[in-house]
Amino acid sequence: QVQLVESGGGLVQAGGSLNLSCAASGYIFSIATMNWYRQALGKQRELVAQITNIGTTNYADSVKGRFTISRDNVKKTVYLQMNSLKPEDTAVYYCNLLTYTSTSHWGQGTQVTVSS
Repeated sequence: QVQLVESGGGLVQAGGSLNLSCAASGYIFSIATMNWYRQALGKQRELVAQITNIGTTNYADSVKGRFTISRDNVKKTVYLQMNSLKPEDTAVYYCNLLTYTSTSHWGQGTQVTVSS
């Protein structure tokens, strides 16, 4: 059974930084595509950043140049380094694991709040 456990969320002032982590178990992590999504209050969940099994990364336009996704296949962990945070980055951030058969698994989410 795939399990994803996020950590690193919290309250930060605008312009600050946070580093989210997501530890995975129950799947061959090295072949999975890992994603970070977020969902703000009253809005749809959106893809923030993606890293494929070969390390290719993609970002939402709203976070390009500020967020960096990375992975450690030994630790089976994916990270999201978030810099220059803005109030509009406030959301629940979810880790997502996409298997090679396109089955999706989700973490429980971690709250990120950016104060102005």
